[in-house]
Amino acid sequence: MLKLTFALIRQPHLTREAFQAYWHGHHAPLVASVREVLGIRRYVQMHSLPQEMSAGLRDSRGAPADYDGVALLWYDGLDDLARRMDDPAARDAARMLLEDEKLFIDHAGSPLWWGEEKLIF
Repeated sequence: MLKLTFALIRQPHLTREAFQAYWHGHHAPLVASVREVLGIRRYVQMHSLPQEMSAGLRDSRGAPADYDGVALLWYDGLDDLARRMDDPAARDAARMLLEDEKLFIDHAGSPLWWGEEKLIF
């Protein structure tokens, strides 16, 4: 199982609350609408709590500022994803999601990466 992790920073014109409301109320239904064509098996949004909730933990480690949220998406694997992206409908779906993301996510400040989970317990 392949997993995409996307640590999100909001566009500067948005409050954290407005960002999270748009992400959950508008973007999530868009993702759900194209899940089959893109082969998304699971989609989870982790909405960060107010920054002061994590300040002590962050400061004790010298960690950078927290993210506004983290998106987690699971896929069957790279081969399946590559095969799906040969389909013009999948490319159109991916493009549609990217265009919507530009409205609320600061892409330059939001790292994302592919990974494979290693269950510890």
